[in-house]
Amino acid sequence: MAQLIKLENYISRYQRDIFHYPSQFSRLKKENWERLKYLWEDQKQLKLEVENEKELKESNFSKWRSFFNSRSEAEDIDMEEDTDDINFLPASEDELKHYFLDTLIPFQLKWASTTINEMSFINRSYYQDFLLKYFLQRIPDTHLLMYFPIFQLKNGPMEGDIVLISPLEIEIITLLEKPKNQVIIPNDSRLWFIEENNIQSKFLSPLISTKRTETIIQSILKKYQLDFPIKKVVLSRTNVMNYQLEPYHTKFVDRDDHEEWLKQKQQLFTPLKHQQLKVAEVLLKHCESIAVKRPEWEQDEPSDTLSK
Repeated sequence: MAQLIKLENYISRYQRDIFHYPSQFSRLKKENWERLKYLWEDQKQLKLEVENEKELKESNFSKWRSFFNSRSEAEDIDMEEDTDDINFLPASEDELKHYFLDTLIPFQLKWASTTINEMSFINRSYYQDFLLKYFLQRIPDTHLLMYFPIFQLKNGPMEGDIVLISPLEIEIITLLEKPKNQVIIPNDSRLWFIEENNIQSKFLSPLISTKRTETIIQSILKKYQLDFPIKKVVLSRTNVMNYQLEPYHTKFVDRDDHEEWLKQKQQLFTPLKHQQLKVAEVLLKHCESIAVKRPEWEQDEPSDTLSK
């Protein structure tokens, strides 16, 4: 599960210590998954052993529900699920994995909008943002995601494209999705084409936006004398892209290549790298953050503890 280190201009705890939170997230995810899987296996066995339907109903879900109702603050993962969702036992391990990943979305959004003593007012629509969910759930922990970050520049704030920082490179991703029967035809100029029923129409090249984000990132890395590969990606999960040659440091990922593109990321077993975290640190340093003090900090300033 990719780590959401920046969401628009919300405060993020990754900004406070990028060298600590990525490894902590992976550790917490692993510990909670192992505990949930153990409990699920235990409850599955219990379901086979208990024959009395009433006894099954009363006993089978008690421990299952307790997992979501008794998370300790030290673990810092809130399993925020409706009671109706908790009162069922996933039928397979694959179903359990999907269920577990869904419970991590609120946790990721919490880390991407709060620190120990500050908070941003997050748009609730992000809890149902399927594109964000796609990037978080289909890409491994070793990838750090900046979801439409707002860069703070001399001339004012500027919204960037989606930025994915892997141990090997930065990918600047723009999504391009049209009705499935349309073919996208990239072009070298500012204008691309869409073809449907042998009729072509023009639209503005998505590379204009990615190049602007690339320029911002390059200038930040240059300021700190950091050398890290940057690639521009145009992603279309719904359309075929008809092209002969990709521009330099650019990749076109259409619906035929999409699953392979994801698979390459999922099979990248390289751990988090110091250079990768350093790059993330300086990019976060130049992002806009709008936040207020958390209510519990308005009166007193307690010593640092793990966030609630």
